[in-house]
Amino acid sequence: MPTLYHAPQSRSDTIVTLIDLMGIRARIDIVEVTIPRQDGSGARDPRNPHPEGKVPYLVDGDDHVRERGAIIAWLTDRFPESGLGRPVGDPQRGAFLSWLFYYQGVIEPVGLLHHLKIDHPAIQATFRDYDTMVRRIEEAVTDQPFLLGQDFSAADLLCASPFIFFGEMMPVTPTVRAWVERCSSRMQPA
Repeated sequence: MPTLYHAPQSRSDTIVTLIDLMGIRARIDIVEVTIPRQDGSGARDPRNPHPEGKVPYLVDGDDHVRERGAIIAWLTDRFPESGLGRPVGDPQRGAFLSWLFYYQGVIEPVGLLHHLKIDHPAIQATFRDYDTMVRRIEEAVTDQPFLLGQDFSAADLLCASPFIFFGEMMPVTPTVRAWVERCSSRMQPA
């Protein structure tokens, strides 16, 4: 049985939410561990096999998966019946993977840099600036309710997560705010 190492109120909450939305909690062993927190609390848990002591971390036999986008792809590929991923061969597979990677490579770093008020032309050239990142999401959801069209997907779950968690600390346009609200309302298991 795959095992997810999880610390409540951390990035791994997204993966636990996905597991619940997929209806596969009985098929995944979730082990709660402690992690070092930014406020100095917590500590690395010796039970957590992640090489840096972070979460989420998924282990299935000899296979180890880290980073939320990779874990989301792994879970939605392994359990395609949930409909929250886009399997190999699906015409939206590329868009699905692109949004997972866009989150990891653009949304999270740009959001953090914006919050910390760190700016440099090299950062903008590499990652984009905050307004460009928000505009890209807005373009995707202007004429459709979710990133991939009419159906909520695990890409929406991941990409909306920082806007839900940080709220007004991550300012967005009304169109993006409406998308975040739609995503948030879908993040309750059936």
